Amino acid sequence: MKQLILGGVRSGKSRLAEERAGASARQVVYVATALNGGDAEMETRILQHRARRPSEWITIEEPYALGNVLLANDSRDRCLLVECLTLWLTNLLCVRPDRLDDERRSLCDAVAQLRGALILVSNETGLGVVPLGELSRRFLDASGELHQTLAQLCDRVTLTVAGLPLELKGPPQ
Repeated sequence: MKQLILGGVRSGKSRLAEERAGASARQVVYVATALNGGDAEMETRILQHRARRPSEWITIEEPYALGNVLLANDSRDRCLLVECLTLWLTNLLCVRPDRLDDERRSLCDAVAQLRGALILVSNETGLGVVPLGELSRRFLDASGELHQTLAQLCDRVTLTVAGLPLELKGPPQ
């Protein structure tokens, strides 16, 4: 099953994804997309996520080539958990904007081909005010378009609010 879990910051989406991955009865491969970049607050978040992960989970850190990593680690007996797509988009927009379109296409192609279980985690950013800055608007457009495409490719789409999952597509919890 392919799942997309969306939610705001601190909405409970990561914990839900981790619970579902753990309940999958498959080997979990956690694909982390965050770049630290010397930010103390981000480093704290990364450390918190690492501490929550079971030691038997495989962790791969990949900030750019997500589609390639998913295909390289795909197996019917694995559950791939990607945390998080909006950080991945930010990495591409801010560090490698020349690769954005190719990497987005690669990710969507990979999702369509995967044989094993997949859980994608992303921030729902389209519920607020349209920002004034060009880069911020480009980010919102890119994340909204990506979410729409992935929602079509996934079997289940869940919006998480205040720690509560709201099933938008697929079987109920």
